[in-house]
Amino acid sequence: MELDARPLIVVTVAVADRQSDRDIAERKNRRYADSVERHGGRALLVDATAAEADRRAAFEAMDGLLLSGGADIHPARYGQPIAGSREIEEDRDELEAAAWAAAEGRGVPVLGICRGFQAINVFSGGTLLQHVEGHAGPGWGTGSPAWMHPIRVEPASDFAELLSAGEASLSVNTYHHQGVREADLAPGLTPTAWADSPVGPIVEALEAEGERFVVGVQCHPERTEVTPPEMERLFRAFVEAAAQPAARSMRKGGVQSRV
Repeated sequence: MELDARPLIVVTVAVADRQSDRDIAERKNRRYADSVERHGGRALLVDATAAEADRRAAFEAMDGLLLSGGADIHPARYGQPIAGSREIEEDRDELEAAAWAAAEGRGVPVLGICRGFQAINVFSGGTLLQHVEGHAGPGWGTGSPAWMHPIRVEPASDFAELLSAGEASLSVNTYHHQGVREADLAPGLTPTAWADSPVGPIVEALEAEGERFVVGVQCHPERTEVTPPEMERLFRAFVEAAAQPAARSMRKGGVQSRV
């Protein structure tokens, strides 16, 4: 049997059966898988219902980790009481904390989107602003147009180079009600894009210091209909990083994609 040489990307996602609209939840999850697969990756969706043995096998085999969007992280993870957080899913927090620890331990690339952006910061020792009034637009799939807002990309950052953005400002979608200010950032993380908000500037993209690919974005680039084309390079760079020999691990049996 011929082995699949594509890099294996574990994508942590919401449990579709628990969401108010299962069909929309499944479509959201599929968007992340599609973004990985159109750039040559092999997506393995893992949610909080996965058995412990399956989680361990996935984390041991993964060449990259994509932390996707979803419910808020429990503030206890960053030492705060609930003060604006909502729709908390503690079993997903547990799943992603374990996935992050495995990625850190094995040195594999990580991409965080929306909740995943916030998770990178929290798991690295940072905090969150639990609510930004008037910042979240209508949910995807409601039929209402997405809210858009400009972000300012730091021109000297690796993120700017990765996007090859000719402009210092890009317009991105807004689907989040929480935020990260500069003071909330964990040690070792660098802000690479900013947006204005009612509480002042908030971080819209971050990257980790060092050589390993660890990037987070607050917007949803998998929703290509409301995303600048430059953002597609983010997925390509992530999959390419996962395909590098240094990021690959020896397989212990076959792990099949569940998408």
